[in-house]
Amino acid sequence: MLAAAIVCYLLGTMALGAWSSRLVKTSGDFMLAGRRLPLFLSASALFATWFGSETIFGASSEYLEHGLLGVMEDPFGGALCLLLFGLFFVKPIYAMQARTLGDVFLQLFGKRVALYASIFMIPAYFGFIAAQLVAFGLILGAVSDVSIETGVVISAAVVLFYTFLGGMWAISVTDFVQTIVIVVGLLWLALTLSQEAGGVTRVLNQAPASSFTFFPEQNFGAWMEYLGAWAILGLGSIPSQDIYQRSMAAKSSKIAQKSLFLAAGFYLTIGLLPLFIALSAKTLYPNSTPENAQMLLPELVMHHSSLPLQIVFFGALLSAIMSTTSSSMLAPAALLTENIIKPWRKRTWTEKQMLVVLRVCLAAIAVISVLLAFWKTNIYSLIGEASMLLLVSLLVPLTAGLYWKKASPAGAKGSLFGGMVAYLLFYFDLVYMPVPHHLAALLFSAAAMIAGSVAYPKAIHENIS
Repeated sequence: MLAAAIVCYLLGTMALGAWSSRLVKTSGDFMLAGRRLPLFLSASALFATWFGSETIFGASSEYLEHGLLGVMEDPFGGALCLLLFGLFFVKPIYAMQARTLGDVFLQLFGKRVALYASIFMIPAYFGFIAAQLVAFGLILGAVSDVSIETGVVISAAVVLFYTFLGGMWAISVTDFVQTIVIVVGLLWLALTLSQEAGGVTRVLNQAPASSFTFFPEQNFGAWMEYLGAWAILGLGSIPSQDIYQRSMAAKSSKIAQKSLFLAAGFYLTIGLLPLFIALSAKTLYPNSTPENAQMLLPELVMHHSSLPLQIVFFGALLSAIMSTTSSSMLAPAALLTENIIKPWRKRTWTEKQMLVVLRVCLAAIAVISVLLAFWKTNIYSLIGEASMLLLVSLLVPLTAGLYWKKASPAGAKGSLFGGMVAYLLFYFDLVYMPVPHHLAALLFSAAAMIAGSVAYPKAIHENIS
């Protein structure tokens, strides 16, 4: 019965995505929903940006092991990113009317920097997508005899189907429905488990003291690790195409900003529910320790809850995973089409040709992500590694381009490559640093931006037509 309900839900999502395809007439509709999203669709889409496998699977298992200090990256970092993007980035970027974040770099620094930035952004999304596909495979494995590998393929096929047809319109419409399912499912499970455990007060009182420690020990190393965890998603996902396309799809910059603030609030409050659910589950079943810690919640729900609750819980999980996966597939496909393939073509594409290329790139992204999911199956590390690539190479050039008048293309190039090279040197222990690798690399990126812009000032504005 549970498996049948999951199949019906997946088919319904695919049907909704197919219906949304009627709204796609141009490549602008496919990438940015024609910039026509109202507040409720825009806010739900932004909330769903990262509310996926890491928030429910990865963060809950990390929380049980390390307390709040183990989940600074997500959900706290995710909420911080939405808030900062709304405060400092959305209005100046929306005014540019660019189709992709690569086009923003194009307007700020010219063609070559836009190309480099797009090339740097695309690989980071494979980790995001692969993490969601792994989570989907875990769910199917929990409710049936399907292997993780088979589940990964099924999940990629489902999400690719409706995103292929409807693009950003399909993502936005399905995100709205999926957000409702997420909230209802998590609230229902939290209330049910806490009541069975003796109430909210008992659950909180029996939790280890470390569960609620928000600040680290008072020493340099602990604080650097703490700030580094906040920065991974909180700063690293600001220069990302997925948050860009979801916010730029709004009807206006005011709606986009309001949507970001609402999404930040939703993300933080609803994002705490999986942590409380994990705590309640551990109170009820203290000796339940699955071989895979990420499977704690699914296995407890499977073996210790009613069928209606199982359906709602797994519906919420699937909703969270699909909503995150869909935009993470579209983001690199848009960058690849608009900022890498399109500039090489001398002739102007028709809208029909543009849509064909977008969809082919979307399918290619899905295939590569499936292969990555087969190779590495830890959800939390997949997403963390992806975010750090954006943090160390793209955050400084984007911020400097928007707010520092002296920022030059030479400085942007130095920042892009300097931050990435520094991070790789630190990551592979070729150079020792006493602080987290990504924070040290971020400082190198900033230094390169300043040095390059001072040494090679901005010349006459490059022709970017």
